[in-house]
Amino acid sequence: MRRTGSGRAAWFAVLALLATAPAWADDIEFYQTADRTEVGTEDAFHLTVVVVNAPANAQVRLPQSEDFEVLSNSRSSQRSISLSGGGPAVIQDVTRHMLVLRPNRAGSLTIPPAILNVGGRQMKTEPVRVTVKEGHASQGSAQGSARPALPDPFRNMPSTANDTLGEDEEADEPVIPRGDSDLFLRSTLDRDDVYVGEQVTLSLYVYSRVDLSSVDSVTMPKLEGFWSEAVENPTQLSSDQKIVDGIPYRTYLLRRSALFPVKPGALTISAAEADITTGFLFAGHRVHRIANALKVKVRPLPAGAPPGMSNANVGNWRLSLDVSNTRVELGQPVTVKVVLEGTGNVKNITPPKLTGPASLKVYDPTTTDKLTPSRNRIQGRRVVEYLVMPQRTGAFTLPALEFPYFDPSTRRYEVARTEPVTLNVEAGAGGSTSLGTQTPRLNDSASEQKNVLTSGGIRPVRYQARFEAPATPVWQRPFFATAVLAPLGLLAGVALMGGVRGRLATRTEAGKGKQQARAARKRLAAAEKLRAGKDAGAFYVEVEKGLLGFLDAQVGAPLGGLTRDALGERLAAAGVDAERRARVQFVLEACDMGRYGGGVEPAERQKVLEAAAAVMEGWGR
Repeated sequence: MRRTGSGRAAWFAVLALLATAPAWADDIEFYQTADRTEVGTEDAFHLTVVVVNAPANAQVRLPQSEDFEVLSNSRSSQRSISLSGGGPAVIQDVTRHMLVLRPNRAGSLTIPPAILNVGGRQMKTEPVRVTVKEGHASQGSAQGSARPALPDPFRNMPSTANDTLGEDEEADEPVIPRGDSDLFLRSTLDRDDVYVGEQVTLSLYVYSRVDLSSVDSVTMPKLEGFWSEAVENPTQLSSDQKIVDGIPYRTYLLRRSALFPVKPGALTISAAEADITTGFLFAGHRVHRIANALKVKVRPLPAGAPPGMSNANVGNWRLSLDVSNTRVELGQPVTVKVVLEGTGNVKNITPPKLTGPASLKVYDPTTTDKLTPSRNRIQGRRVVEYLVMPQRTGAFTLPALEFPYFDPSTRRYEVARTEPVTLNVEAGAGGSTSLGTQTPRLNDSASEQKNVLTSGGIRPVRYQARFEAPATPVWQRPFFATAVLAPLGLLAGVALMGGVRGRLATRTEAGKGKQQARAARKRLAAAEKLRAGKDAGAFYVEVEKGLLGFLDAQVGAPLGGLTRDALGERLAAAGVDAERRARVQFVLEACDMGRYGGGVEPAERQKVLEAAAAVMEGWGR
């Protein structure tokens, strides 16, 4: 058997590979870019930290600054393979950390560099300078960078946002409130510049990134200067998805109302409020949220209104007459309905009054309303029904009716009209031509009774008497004593039941806190099993949830969703010492770093686990 090469040549090949091993560090690309360099204090913008060809043990520390609030943090990875000219394949592993930031103050601010720790080396990106103005700023220029934009691996995926808007939907995005970015209320109007009497649709939504259990005690705004009608009042929570400043939210409609301003000027709609329960069962928290206030500019109706025009006569209306019969006998009534239908404030309009000649007696009408279901607009009909009684024979005309109104869609005054109606009254079977010479066929009950009594003459009144033995007094009957003592016994039973329920409620609150503490310790036990596993994110999630659940049970108030500063203030107010608060901050920051920074070694995870356990030990309230 012939050998090819030699052992010495093989050793030289191995040494050559070892000499080129650190070359991966030269292939790493690490930089950060912002989509805008000019923003407002109420604007959100995107910062992207990109790592190309980093090894598996690389750790990224994202930039942190008190000048910026982090609204969202996400991570994506992709691998691209390119072939060119028959040469070797070029493989790139690209990891993107995408942050949604919002400035906390105006001025010339700097986003600090991101840091990459790999193989004992530390790499830093360039800082990003951002000019911040008060309020909102127009879309600024993209961050200047010499690096070409990498292909987006998710560019062909369908958007989860609801990109289409309904006829009367709000077009602008809501402003994410500071401190409540995961759960907030938002009031919207389909328009904020209208005429007196024109409909404005008010909608109240919940925007949430957490699980909701229930929404209670919804307090709608005070609507001074508006006539209000409910349009939609859901009894169950049903969510849609919407993207706000790049952050996905689930939106829940709570209320939708139609508002009709009754006076011109700048009208204010105060903020709505609601109590919201997040989570489920023992993990649920009850929070109170306040929505945003709104303003509506209400214009007076233009000059040149027709006579009899009311500020409520705004919309699009049709007027008609419905007559039961145009040819009747004398003494027979006729039903006339004045029907006004269309779009507008149906329950606040007044149709024209029916009048007629003296030979037609018009009785007081009855009014009925019927609203047609519609998503955003109030529409329907108002029917005014009259009873008309002819007083003599002949042909009589009910005059035409007119209803002036203002159409905001065309910004013009219009008049809805009906045609005159002629009633032909004929003589009845008796041949009479006037109700004055015969008894009317329509008689009230008193007249009918009078005719009955007098038709056959006055009848004698006869009385018949019957004697009965006196009844036994009530206090001597068997049930009297029971009836008197029953309320006293019932009162004593209610008092006893109230005391028992009070004791049970006290025990239930104490038991709930102990149960939450036990559940928190079980989470730490679950995290212990994940400590050496590959899923670092699951480990840190269990540690963070376990620690926050324990703090909720000890402090007696929900702490989830608070910023680090707010959490420290809440713990200090509850009497927690500075050392324990520092341990809490250490554990939470380590969990954030572990989840978003790629994870750390099992030894470091053990330190985080021990620090969380130390927070729970020796607790005193």
